[in-house]
Amino acid sequence: MSCPLPAWSENLGKRLIKAPKIHLIDSGLAAHLTGYRALPAGRESTAFDHLLEGFVVGELRKQAGWSQTRVGLWHYRTTSGREVDCVLEGPAGRLVGVEVKAAATLGAKDFAGLESLAADAPERFHAGVLLYTGERALCFGERLWAIPVWDLWQGPPDLNA
Repeated sequence: MSCPLPAWSENLGKRLIKAPKIHLIDSGLAAHLTGYRALPAGRESTAFDHLLEGFVVGELRKQAGWSQTRVGLWHYRTTSGREVDCVLEGPAGRLVGVEVKAAATLGAKDFAGLESLAADAPERFHAGVLLYTGERALCFGERLWAIPVWDLWQGPPDLNA
């Protein structure tokens, strides 16, 4: 079964891609249907990147369902190719962008989509989080963080470590 993630846009006239993004709810089934097999350590895989993204979006949907703070979940994509995998919008309109990368190391370019979202909604943008397969929480600029994907289940990371 698939679940659409609608597109976020603050301005209906803005040139954004407004089609919903589709994720399979069961990431194990998605891996089977795509024929994905685990790769040896150190090799990159676009298939794993997409599977991890779908898995994280599914987990965020679950956590949003029981959270005391109600949030809407969206995705963000511009016509120039900037993208944020999941945008969480709180009741007061504050935004948190969540990007997912199946990589153990990151660079500034990996935050391009989050920076674009921040530029499009500067008053509402609260934080940008890039979930990755590395081991440490890292600051990448004002309100931009790289956090290990496993921290979704560990509670808030210690950003001062």
